[in-house]
Amino acid sequence: MIRIALFLIFLINVSFSGTTNLGSSDEKARWKQHAAQTEIIRDDFGVPHIYGKTDADAVFGLLYAQCEDDFNRVERNYIWATGRLAEIEGENAIYSDLRAKLFMTQEEAIANYEKSPEWLKTLCQAFADGINYYLSTHPEVKPQLITRFEPWMPMYFSEGSIGGDIEKISLKKLSDFYDQKNAVKIKGNLTGSILKKDNEPRGSNGFALSGKLTESGNAMLLINPHTSFFFRGEVHVVSEQGLNAYGAVTWGQFFVYQGFNEKTGWMHTSSDVDIIDEFEESIVKNKTGIKYQYGKELRDVDSTLIQLSYKTDQGLKQKSIMAYRTHHGPITHATNNKWVSTAMMWDPIKALEQSYLRTKNANHQEFQKMMEIRTNSSNNTVYADADGNIAYYHGNFIPKRDVQFDYKKPVDGSNPNTDWKGLHPLKDQIFLFNPENGWIQNCNSTPFTSAGANSPKQSNYPNYMSYTPENYRGIHAISLLSKAKNLNLDKLIELAYDSYLPGAEELTKGLLKAYQEDPRENMDIRKAINTLKNWNFRTSETSTAMTMIQFYLNTYNRSGKLPNGLNFMERIDYISTKASIKERLDLFEASLEKLKKDFGSVETAWGEFNRYQRINGDVNQDFNDSAPSIPIGMASGEWGALASFGTKFGKNTKRQYGTAGNSFVAVVEFGEKVKAKSMLAGGQSGDPKSVHFDDQMQPYADRRFKDVAYYREDVLKRAKSKYHPGE
Repeated sequence: MIRIALFLIFLINVSFSGTTNLGSSDEKARWKQHAAQTEIIRDDFGVPHIYGKTDADAVFGLLYAQCEDDFNRVERNYIWATGRLAEIEGENAIYSDLRAKLFMTQEEAIANYEKSPEWLKTLCQAFADGINYYLSTHPEVKPQLITRFEPWMPMYFSEGSIGGDIEKISLKKLSDFYDQKNAVKIKGNLTGSILKKDNEPRGSNGFALSGKLTESGNAMLLINPHTSFFFRGEVHVVSEQGLNAYGAVTWGQFFVYQGFNEKTGWMHTSSDVDIIDEFEESIVKNKTGIKYQYGKELRDVDSTLIQLSYKTDQGLKQKSIMAYRTHHGPITHATNNKWVSTAMMWDPIKALEQSYLRTKNANHQEFQKMMEIRTNSSNNTVYADADGNIAYYHGNFIPKRDVQFDYKKPVDGSNPNTDWKGLHPLKDQIFLFNPENGWIQNCNSTPFTSAGANSPKQSNYPNYMSYTPENYRGIHAISLLSKAKNLNLDKLIELAYDSYLPGAEELTKGLLKAYQEDPRENMDIRKAINTLKNWNFRTSETSTAMTMIQFYLNTYNRSGKLPNGLNFMERIDYISTKASIKERLDLFEASLEKLKKDFGSVETAWGEFNRYQRINGDVNQDFNDSAPSIPIGMASGEWGALASFGTKFGKNTKRQYGTAGNSFVAVVEFGEKVKAKSMLAGGQSGDPKSVHFDDQMQPYADRRFKDVAYYREDVLKRAKSKYHPGE
């Protein structure tokens, strides 16, 4: 009996440690049943259309298909989310792992799973089964770390946004607090596959259009997330229990994050609502332990010993860190000689419920009921439906606060009045429904211009509900939508890819004014100024003016001349109106010298410099000027480009290469039947040997969208393969 008990303990331990993929007889029976009840149809672009008898079957097939397309990214997201990145990245990732475990340990994730409603537990189990069955049937796939996935893992990764709320917590401050004597150098990409250092703003564009502005009289939706490339796959997931969702799924999640079903569509944009606050704690250390002041009482600071593992040349090593917490949240750093705790939304069960239920709503009434859950913390929602409704929700999880305190800074945690006072009900949040003008836009800009003159009024809301100012994309969108009429899907694509750059116009006019006051005789400057004088401020592959103005801005950014703390619009305003004439022209001259040195001429086409390259399936790709790439006419969303193409340089490249921006994009029209077109940066597969690794690369450059096959009869017409998982 003792040996049996010890063996059972062993099985439990290896299961939770993620070091084996043993399948019990019960588990194998579930796999077999799911596989028999699930069909995957791949269309001509490799998009998986997953059909399951139950929702759980569909989830099983969805995760299996994701692993077929890019197991590397599925695993990577869970390595990061569960706090195990240092086991593959080394000691520099220790504090990324600590950050994850401060908010949820494995034991807490298991407890959350166990107390979930049965329907959600069933889906979480199907999530794990889909991945484990894939690994079982593909022994040639060698995971970096996680060889067995567990049903509690989705608790760590419950929303799907571009960068989760947790990423706002500084790793440097975390390391300074928890390892003051031996702080490791924080470097590298510590957020897994989620963010990259290219300075492109992660965000999105969402447009909702009522029938007033459309050719058919039906509502339409633009789904235009700006994420890291290859951050999400395109999927279609269907069950006999009412699921029929199409759109973008973040690798490793079991719900369509941005997409549509036959009756409703939802697009998320990154929100500026204040959802994270810092509380300065007054710490008292005495013989009985560590306390913190709260009103007139001293409360115990909770402490938990967290064990972390990290890779070294000699194998894995361990590090133990005593972590601390108050009722506000975990201690994340210190300031003004006080410990600081950080409060944010952390309700994984409800967050998962909301994320999944969103995909099955049939009308706005159901959608609004789902939004009442209020755990969609980091995003706004742009909405349209088959009843002709359009709507906008600015944020969703919004804590109530005492407005006498400035929550942009750490507040006094010893004062009970600074505590959150519950959540704002949905009816009190910034909301827009069927505005008279017939359009809604959000481009990570202020909600108070989301529908022009019909926008919500800022004076009606506490300031912490929206801090974001206007940006160039918002200005651009408003100018286009204000004149929009008789739109169909193709015209909406044309609008969403309008090539005008308001930021480039402002920067160029400031430069031309400087030259007018000091017309330098340098031949290259005169040639460049003549080009800029004739520019229409539109980007294209052939534009030489676009290259000049980008080099000018790059030179300014590297010069050290710009004041600290300016956002992009403020930087452009400073250069164009406040910098001296001499400084502007000196830096423009330097930028032309750099351009001529790198490319041989100041008249260099934008597409010669601005490129798309996908040469392997690595999460972090190294770019190479000598490897194949294609020209791209799009530009950064910072300039006001609606179709965003964020870039970075390789280690030794003269060209810049796309890393973020337009990734999955869709335009959707609702009516008696839903119609849609879509685009995915590069292709569906992360395998360079697959035809679907880059089959959408040139269409991406050419803006040639594909028709979405939504109804089964259309899927079958375009089917290239049909199979059950495991076949």
